[in-house]
Amino acid sequence: MRRLGGLAVLIVILLAAGAGGAWVYLKEQFTQPGPLASEVTLMVPRGAGLEGIAADLAAAGVVSDARVFALGVRLFGDATALKAGEYSFAASVSMAEAAALIASGRTVVHRLTVPEGLTSSEVMTLLQEAEVLEGEAGPVPAEGVLLPETYHLHRGDSRAEVLQRMTRSMAQVVAEVWEGRAADLPLNSPEEAVILASIIERETGVDKERALVAGVFINRLNKGMPLQSDPTVVYGITEGKAPLGRSLTRKDLATPTPYNTYQIGGLPPGPIANPGRASLEAAVNPAETEYFYFVADGNGGHAFARTLAEHNRNVAQWRKHLRSLRRKSE
Repeated sequence: MRRLGGLAVLIVILLAAGAGGAWVYLKEQFTQPGPLASEVTLMVPRGAGLEGIAADLAAAGVVSDARVFALGVRLFGDATALKAGEYSFAASVSMAEAAALIASGRTVVHRLTVPEGLTSSEVMTLLQEAEVLEGEAGPVPAEGVLLPETYHLHRGDSRAEVLQRMTRSMAQVVAEVWEGRAADLPLNSPEEAVILASIIERETGVDKERALVAGVFINRLNKGMPLQSDPTVVYGITEGKAPLGRSLTRKDLATPTPYNTYQIGGLPPGPIANPGRASLEAAVNPAETEYFYFVADGNGGHAFARTLAEHNRNVAQWRKHLRSLRRKSE
């Protein structure tokens, strides 16, 4: 009997030692560097169970053994904490680190840059072409309600939600900019500031010129002069749906549309694009200037003029530049 008792104790000790060894071995396998040779991105789908996630990680080479990963998560982690999403796994990531990353929800960040001066139709095209997004964005928003900037996205985000973010961001920036506007502007509302900013945005891409271009238009509005902005004429023809694809003609300038600022007084009825913050700030804080005219100078900027005679000389120089370019291209 004593021998049997001693044997039972020995068996228990051996089993405990074996279990302890297995525990140590499993912990070592779970925490040691993994087989991944280089960074890889993997999508953890919604509704995937622990075994499914483990199988996907093993198939992608992130972990060496799906069964060890699943058992390790149950013993050393929290199987219920794993979150769906797109994850980037570093080279040699351990099973423990992979599990912790998926539990953290730190998914891959994508970026969508919306340049200043796009029309709402053009912004919608960018959204549709962003393959990381899902769903329909909905109808094309009104012009001038979307803020151009770089947006951070995660795979699976909704196009409609991103569009709402753009709208909320623009409303916030317009409110801030309008609050800091200069006194005695010929602008009666934030909406009119957005209209003017959209024209400035399409007239110049040179940062240092924005306030000066704004000053020219403010001077014209104060004097009751037509704005005579070519981009507004283009918008009246295309309605922002597509590029004009050709140069404006004298007939275009003479054809009335609600946006043809050669034919109407004051501002057009709405924005012609989605302006960025810099153009919005220029619209409400224009440069104090005596200029009433500007034309392209052939170097990416504009030549400004106080009088029509001076402006006509600048226009002649611009046309001479264009003729020179045509001769070089022949």
